[in-house]
Formats: sequence, C-alpha cells, structure tokens
Amino acid sequence: MSSPKYNLIDELKWRGMMQDIMPGTEDLLKKEMVRGYVGFDPTADSLGVGNLVQIMTLLHFQQAGHKPYALVGGATGMVGDPSGKSEERNLLNEEVLNHNLACQQKQLEKFLDFNCGENSAEIVNNYDWFKGLSFLEFIRDVGKHITVNYMMAKDSVKKRLEGDGMSFTEFTYQLVQGYDFYYLWKHHGIKMQMGGSDQWGNIVTGTELIRRKDQGEAFAYTTPLIKKADGTKFGKTESGNLWLDPKRTSPYQFYQFWLNASDEDIKNYIRIFTLMKEEEIKALESLHETEPHVRHLQKALAKDITIRVHSEKDYQNSLTASEILFGKGTTEMLQQLDETALLDIFSGVPQFNIPKSDIDAGINAIELLSTSAPVFTSKGEAKKMLQANGVSINKTKIGDTFNTSSNDLIKGKYILVQKGKKDYFLLIAE
Repeated sequence: MSSPKYNLIDELKWRGMMQDIMPGTEDLLKKEMVRGYVGFDPTADSLGVGNLVQIMTLLHFQQAGHKPYALVGGATGMVGDPSGKSEERNLLNEEVLNHNLACQQKQLEKFLDFNCGENSAEIVNNYDWFKGLSFLEFIRDVGKHITVNYMMAKDSVKKRLEGDGMSFTEFTYQLVQGYDFYYLWKHHGIKMQMGGSDQWGNIVTGTELIRRKDQGEAFAYTTPLIKKADGTKFGKTESGNLWLDPKRTSPYQFYQFWLNASDEDIKNYIRIFTLMKEEEIKALESLHETEPHVRHLQKALAKDITIRVHSEKDYQNSLTASEILFGKGTTEMLQQLDETALLDIFSGVPQFNIPKSDIDAGINAIELLSTSAPVFTSKGEAKKMLQANGVSINKTKIGDTFNTSSNDLIKGKYILVQKGKKDYFLLIAE
C-alpha cells in the first residue's frame, strides 16, 4: 500500500478547513493510504456551492495520496437528515433519487480522478446495502448497540425536540448514517468519514457503532461551516441557491457570485475553493492590499472555480459579459458571445420585439427607440438624448441621424441598446 504524499491535516489547517478531529486521525493519515468518504444529499439533481467544501475536502484527500469515496445517499435521501434543519423535508421516490444521483455523479467526476490507479475515486450508493435490509434485522443488528440516551444527547436532536419535535423517521437518521460508516468499514476497508461540522454527531455515531458492534476503530474530521461576513448564508443569492448545474445557475451568474465576494470573505474562499499554494495566495493578497479596487483575489478565484466547475469557454464568456456590462465592451465582444450567454446576461433587462423588416429597411434611431421599441417615451426625448451622445447600439455611440441595417443584428436577431451609463434594453427582431 502506498504512503501518503504529504501531511493532509497541515494542508487543511492553513486553508481553514479543519474543525473537529478524532484522536489518532493525523497519525493514521501520516502512516498509510487511507480510504475515506463524504456523504452527499441527493435531494436535488445538482450539487450546490455548499457541497463544494466537501468536494474540495475529498480532492485534497486524494491529492495527499489517499483513496476518496463519495457516498450518494439513495437510501438516506428517502429518510431525511435533521442536522441543521428546522423542519422535516419531503421524501423522494426511487425514480427521482436515481435521476438526481446520476446528475450529481457527473459533477463529482469533474473534480475527482476516477482513473488514477490505487487511489482512484469511487462512488457508492447506500441504497445498495439498505434495499435488502429488513426493519427487524436493522433494529436487531444495529439498534441494540446504540442507546436512546446516546441518540438524545446529540445537538441536532435536542434542538428539534425543544421545538416542534421530530418524527421517529428522522430520529433514526443517525443510526442509518452510522450504519453506512459501519458497512463501508466492514466491506470496503474505509476507516474515515469526513463532512461539515454539523455532521459531527452523526459521524461519531458511526465510529461508536463500529467500536461497539465489532470492536473496530474508525476516524473522522470535519470542516467548519462557511458563513459570510455579513451574516447571510453562504451559497445563497437573491434568486435562491447557487448550483453547479449550468441549467440551474448560469456560468455567468456563477462567475459573478465569486467576483462580487467581499474582501472579508474572499481570503477564506480562495483558500478553500482553489488548489493554489500558500505562497501564491499570499502574493495575491499583498497585491490586493495595494490595489483593492482591481479585486485581484476575486478575479483569481472567479476564474479558477468557473473553469473547474464549467469550462474555459464559459469563463471567457463570463469575462466578456462583465466587460460588456461594466467595462469598455465592444460590438466585437457582443458578436463573440453565443446566443445562450447573450440571453443569460440580459435576462433581467427590458426586452422589446420589433419587426425585422424595420431594421432591414433602415429605420431611423429616433423612430426605432420611441415608436418601434419604447426605450424613450417620446421622439423629442429620444432626439435630445441621441444628440447628447447618450445612446449606444451594440456598445457603439450613435447620433440622431443613425439609420439601422441588417448588419446591426447580433446573431441575426438582437440589438443591444444602452441609454446613459446603466440602462440596457434588448431588441429582438422577428
């Protein structure tokens, strides 16, 4: 069996990714290649940026020379985890779960190496060992080893019992997760479980079950839960969760999330979400302090993570889009964007349908922007703004004598109008 490549715990500590650790864990990780796992919740068909912390945990685990397992909870997704939740969640059927698991697996494959020999990543689904296990078998072979007192002492249980209570289904969740660890320890040689600090109680139940049932030894560590400096929840935007799936959160929105991170948060994020070395990050921080307005840290992180989650092309599109909206964008930049990216960037701006025949006929700018599309409330207002050099079409300033042509259509269909510095309108020629 291979030896570890470097001290994983030291790496996680300087990155701010270490919260709780069981005694003996660091010694084990220094001594041998360890098999370890993280569990992922399959209640959506995409992982979110909140999951990225644990994906990075597995990635560091693998890069240090250990063998990572991602456990997708096909069985536990049918039960629900009370940790950190104030109410019971909806239970999913098998068809929905299987779809979600397949989608999440594709996302995990972007980060972890599944073809690198001895420490290749693997994905396991706890439905595989729970589907044939009867209730009577479970309470006889598992339930008898963990007392109700032990389960009631967990913070996640206490908080719920102090409120509206919890169902027996969710109360048993820690036993189900504990059995996952036991099964993987017994049948896959997995000695370690990792997760967020809110999972510590469930993880420890697993190590306790291994000890009580088979006198075995298992280990664990957890990462801190990420909180934003302003008190709002990490990974949440005005429109909801930030997802890894481009259909749920576009690459441009994803890129903007990191680009707009506060200076207080970015120093944590760049350590957690990139593989940059400590010296490289410190050099960027020094540069950032001398030129905070340039946002060196935000740009470095946004580039790194957008490419890894999406692609180089998506990053370039996002960069172009940012220039168009907030910088010195050009007509050429607009032409370079694909239609999906163009519509995504301007999804929130007013849009007007206009006859394509008007454009082809060479309609005058005053008529276009006051009659065909009500960018202005009157021809007089349009003329005044055009003469004041306050209107652009496709990022090029125009005057009141400007007449359109088919060459002005982006992708043969769109015209971007900018009124003043901040007001955009998208004209769709049909």
